[in-house]
Amino acid sequence: MAKGTDVQIKRGLVKEYIPKMEALSALRGRINITESIKTQTMLKNQMICSYDEFSVNGIMNRIIKSTAELLLRSDISNVRKKELRRLMVYFEDVAPVDLYSVNWNIKYNRNNQTYRMLISICYLVVKGMIQTNSDGSVKLMDFIDEQRMCRLYEKFILEYYRKEYPEIKTNASQITWQLDDGSDVMLPVMQTDIMLSRGEKILIIDTTYYSHTTQSRFGAYKLHSGDLYQIFTYVKNKEIEMENKYHEVSGMLLYAKTDEATLPDNTYYMSGNKISVKTLDLDCDFTEISAQLNTIAESYFDLKIGSLLKNV
Repeated sequence: MAKGTDVQIKRGLVKEYIPKMEALSALRGRINITESIKTQTMLKNQMICSYDEFSVNGIMNRIIKSTAELLLRSDISNVRKKELRRLMVYFEDVAPVDLYSVNWNIKYNRNNQTYRMLISICYLVVKGMIQTNSDGSVKLMDFIDEQRMCRLYEKFILEYYRKEYPEIKTNASQITWQLDDGSDVMLPVMQTDIMLSRGEKILIIDTTYYSHTTQSRFGAYKLHSGDLYQIFTYVKNKEIEMENKYHEVSGMLLYAKTDEATLPDNTYYMSGNKISVKTLDLDCDFTEISAQLNTIAESYFDLKIGSLLKNV
């Protein structure tokens, strides 16, 4: 939340035309005769005027400010509270909003699309604090749709490896189609979720957040075919791209663990490349989540377990 808000402040808070109606001595916009007569503002040499004001006090900035205020009242560390308070200085002209009545179906365009992830995080924070199950537990799938959660899940893992493993190059690179004639008309962009590389080794990770990690047909559980086709395509095109260098390219489908009885945990060797299918258990303490992610990186890149304790 703090990082996303900081980035948006540097980009600039989006301004919107906000409709306002107030009594003014100098006329502005449209005069509301009916309201002026009703409130007798003419006795004070004023008229009720309706006009649009270009302001940062738009709904998205109001959501961000109110979510930050909600966090400041919650049980988070003083360090995080200090960071949020520092950022809220830039929201001085923004009024809070009732988060319980917000319409979260916000329309994004070219001017405000940078807010999409940040508003999704606000949604997660707000809903996570106000909803609970009868047994006292909170499950993300109860209140956030798969598409939004998948994006958050992807960004979390990408940023985790960037921060915790500086010796591994971590990015979300595009892969070039390896074409015989060079014609790429109408071909989709191959945009990876996460690409880890160190030395001659490359691991392409495709993160996926489904309510069901497998498909069941006649009692048999199968992987989502589209996910497997996609990671295979990424790996083979990257393999050909690197053919003139000493290299090792592998792929991984990393699903968020669900409550299903059957969960994928497989490794396949396809045309010379290793492709794994794993699950990440998010329903545990963060130290355990961290350990799972560390195992993936350290085992693939032959790092000593716990080699990054120096960064803690």
